Order: sequence, then C-alpha cells, then structure tokens
Amino acid sequence: MRSKRDFIIIDIDMRKENLPANMPQTRLTVFVVDDEAGPREALVADLKKHPCIGEVFAFSNYSDATLPLLEQQPDVLFLDVEVPGRTGLEFIDSLQGNLSFSFRVVFYTGFSHYMLDAIRRSAFDYLLKPYKEKELEEIIERLVMAHAAPGIGTNSADHRHGAPRKIAVQAISELLLLTVDEILYTEYHKTARNWRLILTNGTEHQLRKGTSAEDILKLHPALVRVSSSCIVNLNYLSAVENSTQRCRLCAPFDNQEIYASRRYFSKLKEKFEML
Repeated sequence: MRSKRDFIIIDIDMRKENLPANMPQTRLTVFVVDDEAGPREALVADLKKHPCIGEVFAFSNYSDATLPLLEQQPDVLFLDVEVPGRTGLEFIDSLQGNLSFSFRVVFYTGFSHYMLDAIRRSAFDYLLKPYKEKELEEIIERLVMAHAAPGIGTNSADHRHGAPRKIAVQAISELLLLTVDEILYTEYHKTARNWRLILTNGTEHQLRKGTSAEDILKLHPALVRVSSSCIVNLNYLSAVENSTQRCRLCAPFDNQEIYASRRYFSKLKEKFEML
C-alpha cells in the first residue's frame, strides 16, 4: 500500500558496459513531480532505462517534494506544470534564492501555452506529453553532457551553469524550441501573408498567420530587420554591399539573396561602431 507521501526510490544499474561510448560516466539524481499516476510512472520507467540516471524520486504533489528536495539535492527536476495546490512554475518561484545547491529543470506537461513562462524561468528544456522516447533520450544526453562539462558552451540561463536560452516559436505545424544560433533569417511571403522561418540546418517553417515582425524581433536582440520583408540573424551577417545593399551572410550561407532597404540599412548602421 502506498504511503501518503507517494515517495518512490528507484535505483538503476550503472554498469560501465551499458554506457554509450561518447557519454560521460555520471549518474544524475532526478525528481519527478506529477499528480497523474500513469504519466508519472511512465516517465519514471523511461528514465530508468537510461544508464546515466541514478536515483529517481517521484511525487504526486509539490508539498511532498519540498523536504526531500532539500535532503537529496537532486541534479534534475522533471516538473508537471498543472498540479493541484501549486503549479510547477509557482514551485520554482518559491525556491528562488532559498537553496544552497543548484539543479536543472525540465518542465513536463501536455500544455504548450506554458512554454514561454517556462523559458522565462530558465528551464533547461520542455517536454510535452505525450512525448516520444527519442525526445526524452535527447534531453537526458544534454543533461549528462552539461553536468559533466558545466561551463562549456553554456551561459547562466538555468539553475546551475546554464544552457543556451531556448526560443519558443509557434509554426503552423508545430511548436519549435530553438536557440538563436539555429535561426538564419525570416522572410515575409505576401501571397501566403505570413512569415517563413529559415534555419541554419536548411529547413523552412511557416509561422502562424498573425505573427508580426515585431513579434519576431522581440525573440532576441540578434534578430534585426533589414527590409520590410526580411529579418536576419546578425550573428551570420558579414557585410552589406554599398552599391546593391545585398546582405552577405557568412559561409556556408553566403549564397542567400537578401537585400537591405535604404531605410533599414540606415537603422542597421546605427547598431555598430562605424569607422
């Protein structure tokens, strides 16, 4: 019979031969908080499959998780957002500045509209229910790598040493979680009357109708408008030709035909120290 606390400890065999060749040999202590028994147990079972996860502590509410959190000092929290009594977002807010240790947070929910709030609270990642095992596997691998080499390729965007800040972009077919370095530029299509997002991996995504240039520009300071129909990532802009005002991007993206308008070219120059 389960106790009132609904407190489960699962220990996972961490044999050396079970580890992927390129995976650091570490064991992360994980907390899972979810009021729904089925999804909670499924997540715990999937975490258990990974050889880099050590102990897993599972709770049905945030009140029961608070004291064990202080005692166990976990490396990672998988938090359901909508839990009766206190949400995952409120739980994180209550911990801010009150702990002597650090951790990473993965928000875990069936509701994508919490994405921006999660990002504002420096979540390491965001897992939508129902998730695919590959999605969880990728998050675990990132967690292990970040834990083994904290400070490499990271900033202060999470509760330990940080991960590159994620940007939530709502496309027509899916919600994209991106870092700014994955965004090459966005272009407005007059016929379709929406913006198209072009990523550095070569993929294109149609953004929802009603998305404005201002909405895109608010995502990150590196996104700058060069014309009425184009916003580029300054990190990939290497030059603007004086005669044609063609925006030349860094290789291997230098084959893109992007042109600045006079109006926005003037504004663009104001952002830089001019020689």
